[in-house]
Amino acid sequence: MPEFADPSDPALGFQWPLSQAWPCFDRPLRLGVMASGAGSNFEALVRACRQGPLDAELALLVVNNPHCGAQVRARRLDVPWQLHDHRQHGSRAELDGALVRTFGEARVDLVVMAGWMRIVTPVLIEAYPQRLVNIHPSLLPSFRGLDAVGQALAAGVTLSGCSAHLVTAEVDAGPILVQAAVPVLPGDDRRRLTERIQEQEHRILPLAVALAGLRLQQEAA
Repeated sequence: MPEFADPSDPALGFQWPLSQAWPCFDRPLRLGVMASGAGSNFEALVRACRQGPLDAELALLVVNNPHCGAQVRARRLDVPWQLHDHRQHGSRAELDGALVRTFGEARVDLVVMAGWMRIVTPVLIEAYPQRLVNIHPSLLPSFRGLDAVGQALAAGVTLSGCSAHLVTAEVDAGPILVQAAVPVLPGDDRRRLTERIQEQEHRILPLAVALAGLRLQQEAA
């Protein structure tokens, strides 16, 4: 079975858990992905599914912004997608109710928030307990919420990174699945630090999905 890239490579930062065999499942996980922006994490998941080592398939992408980059990527990658424009819903709970119905119809096992720039409600969280994964650009529990990279730069830290975690009602506070650390270099601004953090996000998010799937399999056993 393929193993995760060597975390001791100085060009890659490091992560927890360290290099390990990836889990396989009785059948590939069916993933629903939520994205609001460029969609680079969405594409990283597609690559991990199609080229290995993630034992999963992309069942559906949902976007909330018309013509966003994630939608363009879905077309290029031939992944089914739907638009749920949050502006067309009266409340966050109403939007989440529509998402629950959409993902239910697509028969997804796990839902991944891959740059979903909306706070989700218990409507979605309770429909997918322990099955809702988020990626956040900080080493949680530090710098929760909006503009985590800006918060890190303002605080003057020398180490930043990203975290993939299960979603709970408290924002960015759910159980952590995988983290990767990224040094803050002299002269870093939001753009440069964000780019290096995103490189790590693309590595850890597929592994976090695999670990979340493994938890589900173990609970069902």
